Order: sequence, then C-alpha cells, then structure tokens
Amino acid sequence: MSFSVSLPPQTPKPVPDHPRPPSSSWLRLFALLRRFLRAKTARKRPKQSSLAGRSASRRGIDDKGHVDRRGTTETEDGSATLQRAVKRIHFGSMEERRAAAAEIERLAREDTRAKKLMAELGVVQSLVAMVGINGDCARRGAIRALIELANGNHMNKALMVEAGIFQTLPSSKDAVDEQTRHEFAELLLSLSSLKGAHLLPPLESSRIIPFALSALESSGSRHETKESCLGALHNLSAALENASKLASNGVAEALLTAASASKDLAEKALAALANLAVTSPGKRALEDSPMVPESLIEVLTWEDRPKCQETSAHILMILAYQSAAQRSKMARSGIVPVLLEVALLGSALAQKRALKMLQWFKDERQTKMGPHSGPQVGRAPMGSPVHYREAREGRKMMQGLVKESLHKNMEMITRRASGAPGSPSGLKTLAISTSSKSLPGSFE
Repeated sequence: MSFSVSLPPQTPKPVPDHPRPPSSSWLRLFALLRRFLRAKTARKRPKQSSLAGRSASRRGIDDKGHVDRRGTTETEDGSATLQRAVKRIHFGSMEERRAAAAEIERLAREDTRAKKLMAELGVVQSLVAMVGINGDCARRGAIRALIELANGNHMNKALMVEAGIFQTLPSSKDAVDEQTRHEFAELLLSLSSLKGAHLLPPLESSRIIPFALSALESSGSRHETKESCLGALHNLSAALENASKLASNGVAEALLTAASASKDLAEKALAALANLAVTSPGKRALEDSPMVPESLIEVLTWEDRPKCQETSAHILMILAYQSAAQRSKMARSGIVPVLLEVALLGSALAQKRALKMLQWFKDERQTKMGPHSGPQVGRAPMGSPVHYREAREGRKMMQGLVKESLHKNMEMITRRASGAPGSPSGLKTLAISTSSKSLPGSFE
C-alpha cells in the first residue's frame, strides 16, 4: 500500500538587491581628495621635540589641555570647497558652474598642489567645454580659471591644447567683447610658450592666426591685448615650421603695421618679424610689402629704442644680403645717411650691423664704377698705370661722396640736438676734419 504526500510548492526566497557600486570616477575622486586632505594635514602639523609634544600634537591639544581644531577645520574647509567645486563644474547648472569656476580660480592661485589635483579630476576638460558656450560672463570665468591652472604648469597647458582650447578662439573682432578678447589673448600668450611644436595644433587648422590678426587690426583692442598677441606670435614664430605658416597667412604685414604704429609695441613686433625673415616665405613677404624698406629705415632713426634699431638693422641685412634689387631699393629710400648716423651714435651691435651694410653699398658702388670710369678702349691688365689711375679716381670720388653725406648727416644731427650742450659749429668742424677717419677700414 503506497502513500503519496503532496507538499505545498516552495517559493524561492527573494534575493536582496545589493546597492550599485559607486562608479570608478567617483571612487577615484574621493581617493584623491582623501590623499590631498592627509597631505595638507601633515604639512600643517607642527614639529615637537618630545614624545609628549608629538602625542599632544596628534590629539590637537595645546599647553592648557584645550583641544585645538583650527588647523583641521581649515583643511576640511579647503578640501570640502574643492570637492564641492569639482562636483559643480561637472554636474551643476550654469550658475553653479560659473561659481565653481571662480572657486577653482582662487584655489589654483593659492595652492600649486591643487592645480595638479584638479587636472587629475578632469577639471581642465570641463572648463574648456565651458569656454565654448555662448555667454561672455561664463566664458570669462572659465578663461580666468584656465589662466591660473596654466600658470607654471606644463601638463595643464598640454591638457588644454588636447581638449581643443584653440578651437574656441573667436575668429572675428565682433564675436566677443573687449574684456573677453583680452583674457583670450592672455591665455593664448600662456599656451604659446609650450616647449615643442608637436604639442601645438597645426596653425592652418586652428583659429590662432585669425584671432591674433583681428586683435591687432582692431582699433578697439587695448594696448595690453595687442601686446599679448604679439608675444604669442613671437613665441610661435620661434619654430621654423610655424614661422613659414605665419608668413604665408599675412602676419608679416600686420607686424609691420604694429611696429610702425607704436614704439611700445615695436620691440615684440620686430622680434617676430626677425623670426619670419629667416624663412623663404617670410623674406618674400617682406620684399613684396609696400612698407619695406621705408618703415624699417624709420625705425633706425629711433635713438631712444636701441633694441628696435638693432632688430631693424638685422632684418634689413637679411633682405639686402645677395640682393642687388633690395639694396638699390634701400639706397633710393635714403638708407645710407641713416646708416651713417647709426654707425656714429647707435649701440655697439647696431654700429656693427650698420658698418657691414655700408661696406656692401661701398663695394657695390665700386663694382658699378669700375668698368664705366673713362673711355672703354680695352681692358687694362692688372698693375698697369691706367688701372692705378682709375682706382685712385674712384677712391677719391667715393671719399668725396662719403664726406658730403657725412657732412649732411652731421648737420641733421646738430639740428636735432640743438638744445643739447656743445657747439654745433664744433660738430661740423669735427665732421669735416674726421670724415675720412670716422669709419676705419670701411672707405679707405
């Protein structure tokens, strides 16, 4: 006899839902903040010589037995502020992100260790994305924070370039207001000092050149904005590949205009022009410019700007070297009297460069005079009396031209220095009596 027992069906026990583990980014964030907090606590902890002092310091107890929590509170406040700013810059609303950018700017200015920590937490990428949002107030706050993060930190600069900061530059002068353009120029100046051209994006695909040209050509740009743009162009032109690209995109003409418009901007503009002139596109752009050589010759007359004189003479030497057409163009523009003035009154380097160019003009004149002095009945052999007579006549004629030019130049200098001590007649007498000795080895 068999019995069958039917058991009630068993329902499976519900498996308790486990909480979702926190994301790796948040774990990494809290780990970095904890490490930052411990590091700051260790730096603020005073050194005690005795074991009792060390134990009291660890407990935060002073000499009277009172618990001192001020250092711990300040550290906790700083870390809490940093944590709150990082959270808001990633996930907050536009108002919260704007306030977080201001906090990040302050923290980066006060603590250099915070710059590295915030870069590890992805703050740089969020700020770069914030720069691309329309709205001058939000842009300015993000740009100021990026300027502080980039100050003295090569890694942060590289992260900004990698995040595409140059693609956010305004390409026209009407895209942003003047204050925002000025802060963009400051950031560009800071990023242009990156060592290594491979860290920068290709100039032709970025907005660096259009932004710099629009800032330099705009009459509403402030002096500081133009100065920052010129400094950035000078830093970029230090690399030969960048110099060629800058010259091919009309930067040379803008630099010449900036140098002629303001003596305060001329030094940086001429320094960038000197970098462009050593490349084939840069030299060709300067040769084709209607402002050359007159604007550069005008700079040679700036006695109160010796650095500008030296750089201008250097550029003129590059243009005149092995180019008879450029030397002829310079001679027609009246460069010889100006070079004589620089050779007499300029700095040591400017004098050296002026004398070198005067020697080129002297040799070229002698070469032109040689085969055309007197009737050409035949070529006289070397060492013949005809050759000596022609050489002597050419030398006398050249010395006469030099005396006349130097005399006129000294008269011009005397008129300029009419209020200076000394007799003008004495300067004229000195010019007449020492004209053949003023430039030793150059015209004798």
